[in-house]
Amino acid sequence: MPHATLHPIGDIAQQLDLTKSDIIPFSNDKAKIPLDIIYQRPRRAKLVLMTSINPTPPGEGKTTMSIGLSQAMRRLGIAATAVLREPSMGPTFGMKGGATGGGASQAEPSTAINLHFTGDFHAITAAHNLLAALIDNELFHGSRLDVDPQRVLWKRVLDVNDRALRHVVIGLGGPSQGIPRETGFDITAASEVMAVLTLSQDMNDLKQRLARMVIASQGNQMVTAGDIGAEEAMAAILRDAMMPNLVQTSEHTPVIMHGGPFANIAHGCNSIVATEAGLRMSDVVVTEAGFGADLGAEKFLDIKAPIAHLQPSLAVVVVTLRALRYHGGQPLSEMAQPNLVALQRGMANLLKHIENLQSYGLPVVVAINQFGTDTQEELQWLISALAHRGIAAASADVFGQGGAGGEELAALVAKELETSRGAFQPLYDESVPLQVT
Repeated sequence: MPHATLHPIGDIAQQLDLTKSDIIPFSNDKAKIPLDIIYQRPRRAKLVLMTSINPTPPGEGKTTMSIGLSQAMRRLGIAATAVLREPSMGPTFGMKGGATGGGASQAEPSTAINLHFTGDFHAITAAHNLLAALIDNELFHGSRLDVDPQRVLWKRVLDVNDRALRHVVIGLGGPSQGIPRETGFDITAASEVMAVLTLSQDMNDLKQRLARMVIASQGNQMVTAGDIGAEEAMAAILRDAMMPNLVQTSEHTPVIMHGGPFANIAHGCNSIVATEAGLRMSDVVVTEAGFGADLGAEKFLDIKAPIAHLQPSLAVVVVTLRALRYHGGQPLSEMAQPNLVALQRGMANLLKHIENLQSYGLPVVVAINQFGTDTQEELQWLISALAHRGIAAASADVFGQGGAGGEELAALVAKELETSRGAFQPLYDESVPLQVT
C-alpha cells in the first residue's frame, strides 16, 4: 500500500494541544516532546490496553489494531492517541519484520521508525557500552571493588542480529589491551538500560535506576553501576533519548512512540513518560504490550502499572480466526482454511486469556482482526459464543480500511469505557520482596 502523505509534525502536535514551540522537531514528520511539557498537565485520559491471545507464526496484529482503533475513535470524534513501542532493527531485518502496523493502519514515517528513527536505540547502545568500557577499565587498572573478571555480568549490546558476537573473548593483544575474559553481545532491546529508561519517570529517577543496575557479583555481594560511578555519564548520553517521540498514523492520528524492551526478557512496554504524555494530552490512550496476554499484558499490569500508578480502564484482546484454528489443532499450512471444529477447540486459548485479565478487575473486549479468508459462519459463531459468556466482541478490518474498518470496534470500546464498572487491581503488592525469606 502506498505511503500516506504526511502532515507537518507541528499540525499533529496541535491535536495534542501542543504548540510548535512545545516540541523539538526531528525533520518535518517526527519530534521529541520535552518532559517538562508533559508534566505541566494533569492526567485526563482513559487507558486501553491492547493485547492478544498466544501469538502464532503469522502474528495477530496488535500494533495494527492499536493504530486502527485510535484512528477509528478519532473518526467518532474521540480524541484518541496511540502510545506504542519503538521497533528494534534486529527483528526488522530478521523474520519478524518491522513493527509499525500495516496496510491502512500504520505509524509513519514507517521506514524511518523501523530504522534509526530519532536515535534513541543508538543512545541506549552507547550508554550501555560506556558502562561495559568502564567495567573493563576498572579491571585493567586494578579493581578498587575487587571485582573478579569471571563474575562480570554486564555484556555489550548492538541493535542487529549477529550470532557470531553472542559469545566472545575480549582483552587479547597483550598487557596494554585489557584483561582477557569471556563476554558477549546482546541486542539493544534486551539491554537493561532499555528496561530502566522505559520505567523511569524523569531524569533523576533514571539516574537512580541506572545506579542500581547489577554489573557483577562478588561473593554474596552485588556490584552495581553506581558503585563505579557510571550513572551520571550514562544519563548524559540518554538525555535526549529520555524524551518520547511524536509521529502520526496513516490517517494523521497522533502516535507517541518511545522505548522497546522485549517482553520475553523485560516488561515489553513502551515508556512511562510516553504513556504519561498520552494520558495528559488526549481523552483515550490506546497502548499495547508485547507477546500475548499471559506475558506482555500481565507484565504491564504487574510491573509498569504499579510503578507509574496507572489505572487501565479496559483490555482489548486481539484474536484472528486463523489463530484460533491453529490453537485448535489445524496445521500452520492450513490455518487460513475455514474449519469451525478447530475454531471451537481453539476458543479455549482465548477464554483463558480473558479469565486471566478479568482477575485484575479489568473489563475485556475482543477485537477480531478480520481477514479475507474469514467466513461469516465462523465470525458469527465466535461473536455469539463470546456474547453468551458476557464478553463483547467486534470484527475489524483496519489493515484494509483503516479507521473506517474499525468504527464498530471503536464504538464498542467507547461504550465499555463509558459504562463499565471495572476496578483494576494488580495481583501482586509492590511491597512484596522478590525473594521470600
